[in-house]
Parts: sequence; C-alpha cells; structure tokens
Amino acid sequence: MCTTKCLLFLSSLILLHFTSTYALHHNYYRHSCPNVESIVRSAVNKKFHHTFVTAPATLRLFFHDCFVQGCDASVMLASGNRGSEKDSSDNLSLAGDGFDTVIKAKAAVDSVPSCRNKVSCADILALATRDVVVLAGGPYYDVELGRLDGRFSSKAGVFHHLPSPDFNLDQLSSLFAKHGLSLTDLVALSGAHSLGFAHCGRFSNRIYNFKSKNKIDPTLNPVYAKELQQMCPKRVDPRIAINMDPVTPRAFDNVYYKNLQQGKGLFTSDQCLFTDKRSRNIVNFFASSNSGFRRAFVAAITKLGRVGVKTGGQGEIRRDCTMVN
Repeated sequence: MCTTKCLLFLSSLILLHFTSTYALHHNYYRHSCPNVESIVRSAVNKKFHHTFVTAPATLRLFFHDCFVQGCDASVMLASGNRGSEKDSSDNLSLAGDGFDTVIKAKAAVDSVPSCRNKVSCADILALATRDVVVLAGGPYYDVELGRLDGRFSSKAGVFHHLPSPDFNLDQLSSLFAKHGLSLTDLVALSGAHSLGFAHCGRFSNRIYNFKSKNKIDPTLNPVYAKELQQMCPKRVDPRIAINMDPVTPRAFDNVYYKNLQQGKGLFTSDQCLFTDKRSRNIVNFFASSNSGFRRAFVAAITKLGRVGVKTGGQGEIRRDCTMVN
C-alpha cells in the first residue's frame, strides 16, 4: 500500500518526466526569437553549399550528443585538460564541420539583437540537424524546441553510451532501449548512414581478419569486400574515408536498406539489421518504401530529440557553445 509520502514521491517523478519531456514544443521561441528557424536555416544552407560534409557531420553530432547525456549540446563543450565528451576516443572522429555549423548558426541567431542569448545551442543543433537532412533530400519535420544547454561534459563513460561498429542486434537494441527507442526506431535512425563516411580502421577487421581468423566477414558481399580491400589496403592510413553508402552517398534515401539486402552494410552494426531475422522485415519494408522509411525516421529522430532534455534549473543558454557561462 503506497503511503502519502510514497504518493508524493511518485507524483514528483511523474512531474519530472513531464517537465523534462513535454516542456518541448514547436513554437517555444515565438515571442523571444520568432524567426529563429529561418535564421538557422539560412546559416546551415550557406555552410552546406560550401561543403557537403556539413550534412553527415551535423547529423552525427546530434546523435552523439543525445546518446551520451541527453540532447544538451554537452558534446560541444571544450576543456583545457581535454577531458570533455568531444575528447573521448569515440568522438574524435566527429567532423569539425558539424561543430562549425552550430557555431555559425548560433552567431547568426545572436546577431539579431532581439534574439541574442535567447536560443540554446542544443536547440540550434536540433534545428540544424533537421535542415541538413532536408538539404540532402530527406524529409522535413517540425522540430520540438525548449532544450537548455548542459553545464557538464566528461569523456568518462562516453564509450558505454555509443554504439560500436562491431555491435550485434542485441547490443544495439539494449543501448537504444535505454533511451526509449524501439527496434523500428533503431533501424530507422541507422538510415542516417545513407550519408557520410567511415575511416578504414573502423571496419578493416571485416575485410582482413574477421574474428581473428584472417578471412573476410561472410555476411559481406564478396565483390563489395574486394572493393573495400582496394580502397583500404592493409598498410594504408586507417584514417582514409570510405562512403557509408556506396551507391548514393550524397542522398538521404532508402538505398542504404537496399544495400543491406545485398550484403553491402559497411559496419557489422549495419549488416546485422538484415542478417538478424528480428529486424530483417523492417529493413525489407524500408527498402521497398522510401516514404515508409521517411515517416519512421521522422518519428524516431523526434523521439531521440527528447532524450535527457535539460529544462528549468537543469541547464542554461550558453553565450558560447563551447563553454559554460
């Protein structure tokens, strides 16, 4: 039987849940900075047309930020002793263009006197992510706003929060479930690998020394594996970049899933989505329906954007995205 004190405790937990999750809404800045979306969009558009890397870099930055300690732009914080999230070995591969996109968009927002120091870096990152998806041919979606920026960032434990290229479906599902993301969400968000690149060192074990047996991963398409060996010879610089999608690397589309059907998933964590029967039907559906994939991606990235949101006294609006106020 729950006592009065117990009921009050449960009520506070429910209130905290609603405060952190449902404080977000689409018109959050309608009074403080009503043109924020067009300002950010203009800055992102300019950056995107300067370099396409803007798209995958920003999208990946958003994912890495949200998965570690929530969508609070903590991944952007720098520290003098190189002890922040961005300094973790798992984040060193984040392209600088993602950070630069947010910094430039923040500067554009703050250049408007009525908007200065009114919009969080976390919200700017969320908006910029939507904008690069659209610019790359992906779906437009309304972005929920109202996140505050976190005041803390540490590289300790980052490794345990981010998926590895070698993860199987059990490992991926467990990690995503911790953030309230379903198997369908997992497969839909993996479609972000329709864009971007990976360094040879991230998958070389699959083409040379699979499970320490000096052979190719049998789930890889053999022709594709040979192509990867040509692009990533054993003695090549492991930082050489290879497109995640070998067919349409600059288009946000469902070809990623068609690649999986053909054994052309670059990472184990990609290919397992098709080889594992639990997720294969989802892959097949997304491969057959680009519109179905787009709808699922919008639903999934909206849910992702609610993870670990800071509100009230939990955060701040940083004047500089790289440091606390």
